[in-house]
Amino acid sequence: MGNPGDRQYYIDFASVRGGKIIESLQRTITRISPNEPTCQLFTGHIGCGKSTELFRLKTELEQEDFYVVYFESSQDLDMGDVDISDILLSIARQVSESLESAGIKLRHGYFQNLFTEVAEFLQTPIELSAEAELSVGIAKITAKTKDSPKLRSQLRQYLEPRTNSILQAINEELLERATKELKYKGHKGLVVIIDNLDRLDATLKASGRTQPEYLFVDRGEQLRKLNCHVVYTIPLTLIFSNDFGRLANRFGVKPKVLPMVPVQARSGKDYEEGMALLRQLVLARAFPTIDPSDRTALIPHVFDNPQTLDRLCRVSGGHVRNLLVLLYSCLQQEDPPFSRECLENVIQEYRDDLLAAITEQEWELLFQVVQRQNVTGEEECQTLLRSMFVFEYRDREGRWFGINPALAETKKYKAWQQCLEVVG
Repeated sequence: MGNPGDRQYYIDFASVRGGKIIESLQRTITRISPNEPTCQLFTGHIGCGKSTELFRLKTELEQEDFYVVYFESSQDLDMGDVDISDILLSIARQVSESLESAGIKLRHGYFQNLFTEVAEFLQTPIELSAEAELSVGIAKITAKTKDSPKLRSQLRQYLEPRTNSILQAINEELLERATKELKYKGHKGLVVIIDNLDRLDATLKASGRTQPEYLFVDRGEQLRKLNCHVVYTIPLTLIFSNDFGRLANRFGVKPKVLPMVPVQARSGKDYEEGMALLRQLVLARAFPTIDPSDRTALIPHVFDNPQTLDRLCRVSGGHVRNLLVLLYSCLQQEDPPFSRECLENVIQEYRDDLLAAITEQEWELLFQVVQRQNVTGEEECQTLLRSMFVFEYRDREGRWFGINPALAETKKYKAWQQCLEVVG
């Protein structure tokens, strides 16, 4: 969805994901509060298709005449070591760089002074002209500190007591002026979408808090004070944190969660609507220009029979990236049409990788989740969801969780099921 050519591969899964999540994010900006800043949170499994949906959000907002800055935070930040000032400066750099490329030049008096002071404090030369763009200044400072934990720590010590001043300067010197200029050019407002913050490591800060809790719960008040529309991706673990209530209060909204595409219902029966859309996802990769209604007739060009395609969709559990990785692995082994034997070899490798990662304790947790179709607490979330042993789905009754189908085929899981049947 990043460019017009990607749109032909896009499949809209909203009808089977339990709600129009992206439409909700969009309407909050375009209908509910177009003229006042909004701050929204978006999460889901890594690889479930969040970035694709955010690109769609960007496209739809641009069609409504909003100016959108989308960026992947992982390009600027070390996900194992992030502080609030890193996120704020990253946003400032990306927004200013985008505006500069659009021909909007803004003066940044506060930041010119800040850069000079930072260079003196770090006792390291940072060459900046008086006319240097804000994005260049931030880029040079972060480049100096990115590969040096010591310098990065020193910079944070300097910036931490100035966080509110930096936030105020970003608002007054960058965002408010930018919004005014953009509206003069015919835009309705500025939207910033920060992707990949869901990939933050759960490392412990000095306070004993995990990095996601520290940034979004303890410091969330500052992240929501940017004077433009903002969408943050956040780690899925925060949804199951004891601090979930505080998180929602900090931002004034509940996070939107993007679940998997269901391949089966809670009852265990095949979910045909989800399967049909996953088939289209695969076939669109092979035949992007063919009308969706005509693609199924072309299955023999890609798979030896329709059952092989269904096997691929079913074993993916509706995890979009997993499905595409399995498909790519088939392509590495042979040319289409892919045989069932080729696919089974690929699935076996995938299953072996999962088995190598799961411990006895995790199996016990997994059995509990399967029985109640629910995940409770941070431990289960960290262990089972991050490792993709369990997937989240939504239906009319709400949220439910199911085992990764590849693990459901293991001897360990089948033996447990047999024991349950005997006891039952």
